[in-house]
Amino acid sequence: MKKLKILSDDYRISEVVSVELLSKIPAPQAYESTEISGSSPPEVFVGRFGYPRVYIGPLIPPFHGDTGHLATPEEWFGKGLEELISMRLQLIRGKREVRVDRVEERYSSGLREALLSESSVDAEAKLRNRPRGHLLSEELQPFGPSAFLEDLRLEPGRADHRLERAYYDRDASAAEAAIELYRAGLRVSRIQQALSAGLLGRRRKFVPTRWAITAVDDLLSRCLVDEVRDHGELGEYLVYRGEYLSNRWVVIMMPGKWSYESIEVWFPGIISRSIGIAGDHEPFWGRREYASMGGCYYAGRLAVAEKLSEMRRQGSVLILREAYPGYLPVGVWNVRETVRNVLRGEPGRFSSLEESLEYMRGWLSLPLKVWFSISKLLRERRHQVSLERFL
Repeated sequence: MKKLKILSDDYRISEVVSVELLSKIPAPQAYESTEISGSSPPEVFVGRFGYPRVYIGPLIPPFHGDTGHLATPEEWFGKGLEELISMRLQLIRGKREVRVDRVEERYSSGLREALLSESSVDAEAKLRNRPRGHLLSEELQPFGPSAFLEDLRLEPGRADHRLERAYYDRDASAAEAAIELYRAGLRVSRIQQALSAGLLGRRRKFVPTRWAITAVDDLLSRCLVDEVRDHGELGEYLVYRGEYLSNRWVVIMMPGKWSYESIEVWFPGIISRSIGIAGDHEPFWGRREYASMGGCYYAGRLAVAEKLSEMRRQGSVLILREAYPGYLPVGVWNVRETVRNVLRGEPGRFSSLEESLEYMRGWLSLPLKVWFSISKLLRERRHQVSLERFL
């Protein structure tokens, strides 16, 4: 779980706890059978507990057909919370304990071959026990009940030629392969799955899904930011606003050299009875330490780096997010895809920070003085003195 600094109760707006919210989501179907037949998107989940021996297995819905949308977050924006969670809870997770470096064993090879497929993969699984439980997390997209695998049969289809080329390239590092796949138009979610399944790099191994998601967001955004630093600076303030899944967003792009900050506020009733905040910042040359707020930081950075790269400009970028009661964690894809969508809209255009903040006023619930107290970029912007004033 991300590190949240708990603020004063002065801003408490609800005492509704997440358990009550969760009760509004339909419970996953109770599967009494120990045999599952269906079409995997394809998708594989790699756990992290017990590393380097972790539980690995396919996600399979109990029906056949084109199920690719179940594992494609790029297609989910605009769906309601109940629809999203209900859709993902259909996926049954088979699991078997595997060492992460044993990618060439029969079971592991079958999973990896399935991940190369450009379309859904027919699967039949015999389970040791009836599948139970489900998972909701701010890092991972939801998925349904799980059970230990006794036997698994997969029927991979035609391989995606881009993934296949990267798979057989043993000279490229995992980072180089991921960037090449991104340049070739492969969706970020597929690149994350490929890294997690050990399809990329010189020394192949499984990577826990949670780690792979953030690793890909991180390395792709760093690559884009390296290019953005060479572009000319923005000539005005751009303010984007958006709302989705009981979250409100503001993205402020300011003239100047590249720098980035992401701050999110979680109001009472989601993961705590108190209001909490998480945020991290990086200057022009980036940051070395892992962001305390977790994968959301890197997912947002990828979205804003893509926009600046498209504009061929650099600037100082601030993401502000407020999550309200009624929201349930559904994964960092929500940050990446929501910020991408917000940045597709028409921004407010201003010549000063004060005008930008006035445009933001009323859209977010916290007073501006609170945002200034927690935002490094806002404080720096307000107090810096331009050399031009002395020329």
